[in-house]
Parts: sequence; structure tokens; C-alpha cells
Amino acid sequence: MKSYRKIICCIAAVSIMTSLTACGRKNNNEQGNVQEGQNGQTAAKNVTVRFLNFKPEAASVYEEIARAYKDETGNTLIVETAANNTYEQTLSAKMSTPEAPVIFQINGPRGYANWRDYCLDMTDSDIYNHLIDKSAAVSANGMAYGIPYAVEGYGIIYNDEIIQGYFALENRATDFVSMDEVNSYEELKALVEDMQANAKELGIKGVFAATSLKSGDDWRWTTHLANIPIHREFADNNIDLTGEGVKALNFAYGDNYRNIFDLYLNNSTLDRKMLGSKITDESMAEFALGDCAMVQNGSWAWSQISSVQGNTVSEENIRMMPIYMGLEGEENQGLCIGTENFLCINSAAKPEEQQAAKDFLFWLYSSETGKDMVVNKLGFIAPFDTFTDTEKPSDPLSREVLRWMDKENVQTIPWSFTVFPSQTFKDDFGAALLQYAQGSRDWNYVTERVRSSWETESSML
Repeated sequence: MKSYRKIICCIAAVSIMTSLTACGRKNNNEQGNVQEGQNGQTAAKNVTVRFLNFKPEAASVYEEIARAYKDETGNTLIVETAANNTYEQTLSAKMSTPEAPVIFQINGPRGYANWRDYCLDMTDSDIYNHLIDKSAAVSANGMAYGIPYAVEGYGIIYNDEIIQGYFALENRATDFVSMDEVNSYEELKALVEDMQANAKELGIKGVFAATSLKSGDDWRWTTHLANIPIHREFADNNIDLTGEGVKALNFAYGDNYRNIFDLYLNNSTLDRKMLGSKITDESMAEFALGDCAMVQNGSWAWSQISSVQGNTVSEENIRMMPIYMGLEGEENQGLCIGTENFLCINSAAKPEEQQAAKDFLFWLYSSETGKDMVVNKLGFIAPFDTFTDTEKPSDPLSREVLRWMDKENVQTIPWSFTVFPSQTFKDDFGAALLQYAQGSRDWNYVTERVRSSWETESSML
């Protein structure tokens, strides 16, 4: 597709720079322990590979993949999945045990800085050789240590059947006849507030699904939503995402963040004071059951929607739009598209395990069985040349990402949240957001908490 390479280049913008390898002890593959790639070699046989998965929503799919891989190759893949927002802790706990993963994931520059001692050079692997844009890998000194495995996108998912029902109302306060006309915060606000006023007629409890603010499950706001204003601040100041400039944050567009956050809170299925116990799965269930018209989430969420018992949202009514918050020029804004996670192979693993890990990754992204799982079960838009134009995800949310990637004169927002300083920062942010939602703190407190936590956590890097 014509925009694909541009998106991959956005991912490459957060690749690690050579300087990161100047500190810390050398990892094993830099000490001469690099294993030969699978090119021209016999694949490892009867080897068990452990994989620590980052995405809880994909756990059942990876288990299915493991069974298929065992059937086709005889090798055993053990998939373990970390709970939401516990990946780093889980990885740390397992790395020093006999059950350490052979395949694990890092989230770009921050992740590589933490785990470079365990990252095997993968430049000789088939999975790297088939990466469309080699610069998209997390690299240092000409060696690739992390391979991006999917391009994903997120925004506001909406049920077009409910939207069309709103457009058919006789006494509505807006003149919109198409969602294509809604391309700014002010227009979105007008639409949402009038839909909320007509919620009973539309058969919904609220326009937006409940804003999940339970501790540990607030990532949609502390990571994905925050990405938009923080990316704009970095862009305004020409901040190099691999440099020291990311250690300073003014949260200059915090009021814009507040615009959309308030819109979510005030036009929801649930009173804002009751959101501290809500989790994302419950929000997605509300959307799937038709209790609301909109929910913020990404292309990975179709499996959550479609698997809800009693789901009423058909594929043809699934749509996605950008997250508008009143930023200048947002009428040309697209979805947030990029990748957060990169696959790594444990340099401390046995040579045969490393080879088996390379074999598995290439099987997953090149075999007919593997590619079918990637496209139709995981819903990934894969960045490898092993996929043809007909081997793209068919689920509705991935199709929406592809549709927005192909739009002319639309500026995709890259994923800058890979440089957020720590999980502690996100936890602090989430706690402040909950206090704000419940009315015990004002927005000035949220702004100050974001700034101070960012400064504190960045100083430890």
C-alpha cells in the first residue's frame, strides 16, 4: 500500500541509536556466541521454546499457534502470558530461573536499554531478512536486537448502526449526515453530546463505554490517549526520541487531553465517580452488547468484541475514527499507527533453543499455517515481505487501520509512548486521573503530577 513504508519509517524513528551500547556489559552474542541463522542450515528439532507473551487478549490465540506448531514441526512452544501492566516484572522474575523465556518482547528504546544484555543479534535470521524495512528493527552497531512483528492502530471505535440511527432522528441538534464530516474536537463534542441527550431513543446507556480506571488497567488513558498531546509537544520542539530531550515534559497540551477525557467521562454508560473498579474487558463488553456507541481502543480489540456472548455488533458496522482533542490542524489527523513491541531472542539461552526460536518466528510469519494465524486470528498487519496483498487481516478493525493508512493528505500519529519513562509514571498518571474523575482533585493536580512524575522517573534512566 502506498502509505505502508511511511508508517514503517515512523516506527524507525524510535529505533535505538548506536550510543546505547556504549554502557553496560556486553551481551553474549557480542562475545562470539552468535549462533548461525537458519539460512542453509537444518532447523532445530525436538526443542522446547518458551515465549513470554505481552498481550493478554491474544493468549488463547498463541496457545492455538503452539498446538499447530507442534503438529507441523514436532517442536514444543510453551506460551506464558503476563497480566496487564506486569510484563517487565514478570520478565525480570523469570529471567533468572530455569523457565526463562527464549523469546521475549521489548518496547523499543526503553526496553532495549533495560534488556540489552539478554538480546541476541538477529541480523542473520530469516525473520530479519524478510523485514520490509530493516531500519524498523531496534538496532545498535549495525546489529538487530528487536524485530517489529506487527503494525497496529488505535482510535475511537464506533458502531455505525447506532450512528446511522442517530442521523435518522428527526429532532436532533446537529446537521451531520456522515461521520466524514466529523473531523475536529468541536464537531465530535457536538455529535456526542446530542447523542447522549438522545440516548434513550437510540437504545444506549451512554455514548462512550465506561472509562476503565482500575489501577493496572488504565493503559488506554495513561499510554494511548497521552501519546497524542505528548507526541505533539515533542514534535513542536523537534525532540529526538532517542536523545536526552525526552526527559523533559511540560504537558503543554494537557488541556487538550482534558477535553477528550471529559467528553468520555461525561457521556458514558457509567457515572464518573464509579469508574475506579472498571476494566477494559468490561468496556469492550458494553460496546459489544450495544450499550454504547463508541469506545477508545485499537485494531487488536476485534477478538474481544466478537467473543462476547450476546455480541450485537456486526462486522459491517465496525468503524474507527481519529481521537480529536482540539489540537491545531487536527482536521488532517489520522489514527495512531505504529508498533510498541519487538520480538527478541534470549542471548543467554542454549544455542539449540536460540535456533529453534528463530525457526519458530520464521515459521509463524512465512508458513501457510502461521500466516493464517497471524492474519486471521491475531489480526496483525505484518511488516514482512512473506505476506502478499491478499494476506492482510480481514477483521473489521484491521481493515479500518488499512483504510486510514491509505487516505490521502492524512497525517498518521506515530507511537511516541515507547519513550514514556516508566510504568511508575503511568501508574502515577492513572491514580491522578481517577482522583480527577471522582472529583477529589482538580485538573491542575493532574498536570502537576504528570510533570513531576515524568521528571522523577526520567532522572533514573
